[in-house]
Amino acid sequence: MANPEFLGLVHSLQATAEAALGDINAATASAGRDGLLAADRARQTAERSLKLLSMLAEKTRGNLDMTEAEVLGSAVAALRERLSN
Repeated sequence: MANPEFLGLVHSLQATAEAALGDINAATASAGRDGLLAADRARQTAERSLKLLSMLAEKTRGNLDMTEAEVLGSAVAALRERLSN
């Protein structure tokens, strides 16, 4: 059974990156207040979140249930695609 705290961590890191990349949602308002949407910092913030998610995927490989692995893999893939454009 998927650990809700683990899934929450993955979603939080993904939301931070998406907010920094300009997606409009509740996280964007918070990121804007924290200065994370400044042009010179937005990409750094998104890349940092991707690095953390990638590290998490590497360190937990083989220890996640199917749902956790899918959520984490999808988050990494989506952010890699966004940052490659």
